[in-house]
Amino acid sequence: MPLEIETLETLEAAALHLPPAERARLIERLITSLDADPEVEEAWAAEVERRQAEIESGAVSLLPGPETLAKLKAEFQ
Repeated sequence: MPLEIETLETLEAAALHLPPAERARLIERLITSLDADPEVEEAWAAEVERRQAEIESGAVSLLPGPETLAKLKAEFQ
C-alpha cells in the first residue's frame, strides 16, 4: 500500500530526528526488507566462499588495511 507523499515526508522528517545509531538501524532494516535477486545473492555467496578458500589455502595473502589505503591514496593523487 503506497504512502501518501505527505505521509512519506512526515516519516522522513521523523527519521531524520532519530539519533544516528537508530537511523543506522532503520537503514539496515529497510535495506534488508528490499527484495534481493536470488541469483545475485548466490553469486556473492560463491565469491565469498572462493575468496575465503584462497585465503585459507595461502594462494593469496592479506594486506594491512592502513598500508594498503596509503598506497592507493598515493597512486591516485
